[in-house]
Amino acid sequence: MIPHPSRGGAGAAALLSLVAVAGCGERNTYVAPPPPEVTVAKPVQRDVVNFLEATGNAAAVNSANLVARVSGFIESIDYTDGDAVEKGKLLFTIEPEPYDLKLKQTQAAQASAKATLTQAQAEYERQSNLAQTGSASRAALDNATANRASAQGALDQAEVNTKLAAINVDYAHVSAPFAGVVTARQVSIGDFVGGSGSPTVLASIVQLVPIYVNFSISERDVLRVRDDMRRRGLTTADLKKVPVDVGLQTEEGYPHQGMLDYASSNVDASTGTLTARAVFENKDRVLLPGMFVRVRVPLGTQPKALLVPDAALGTDQDGRYLLTVGKDDVVAQHAVEIGALHGKLRVIEKGISPDDRIVVGGIQRAVPGQKVAPREGTAVTAQNK
Repeated sequence: MIPHPSRGGAGAAALLSLVAVAGCGERNTYVAPPPPEVTVAKPVQRDVVNFLEATGNAAAVNSANLVARVSGFIESIDYTDGDAVEKGKLLFTIEPEPYDLKLKQTQAAQASAKATLTQAQAEYERQSNLAQTGSASRAALDNATANRASAQGALDQAEVNTKLAAINVDYAHVSAPFAGVVTARQVSIGDFVGGSGSPTVLASIVQLVPIYVNFSISERDVLRVRDDMRRRGLTTADLKKVPVDVGLQTEEGYPHQGMLDYASSNVDASTGTLTARAVFENKDRVLLPGMFVRVRVPLGTQPKALLVPDAALGTDQDGRYLLTVGKDDVVAQHAVEIGALHGKLRVIEKGISPDDRIVVGGIQRAVPGQKVAPREGTAVTAQNK
């Protein structure tokens, strides 16, 4: 009996299906993916200078309002708003003629008083000589003595009046009390100033060269500074030998160098901070009063410090940490205490050893407790990636 073609074809198809299913089962066997690749590097070990970092603000060494100390009309304004002027530069003139005349008047009264005293002195000497020979009465001598004393008092008063008049003449000419930048004028020519009531502010002047930077440091940092000074054999008198660097918010690093100028003798109990001040030459006038700046103060050298790329550090609820790879290529997490930042490398005070392999690349692929495929690199190279 000849097999039916359709039945034979169905059997062959079923057989092929079984073979196909068996083949698919072998290809779908699970194969674990290779461990993720990460870059590891040992910490950089070198001597570093530790710094105390803070935020401060610039302040003028001198700043003053220029006020009218005599009354009168503004006769001239002798500067341009915003001018940088030297000490003694004439800025405003307040109707000087009345004060010049008053000075001449007092000088004339002084000359008259001096002449009167000369005459009184001569009369006293004459009466004194006559009294010694018995030719003058005691009353005449007493009268000459009183006249001389009165004339001396009048001369003293005249001299005081002359000095006051001379001062008012000076006050009529308002000059810069120190070198600085003068702000925009607040009066115009012809304005009456210096009347009764509060003094009339004519303008302000601010000294920009040199300039102060004020900042505060925490009580913990105060203790660090004291320990460093003790280690270096410095006393409080040596504070002004401590350099201070600052940088503006838009500047890289700390390009402006100055010296510590003042440090408070006590810590503010309400804030737990100590106030300090540095002085900077500021010849280019980059620092302006009121500007916020970053402050850095060196605290001495730390030998054989361990540094890692700052980007390698992670943060969780327990603080900062680093990921390391052990000899078995398993990732471990280490809590660390960090120190100062040097470029893009961060000092690690505690938590790692010089031989630890720190994960510096592919950090997002490193999971604590899991294996990785470490590739050797260097921390210095990693900081530039």
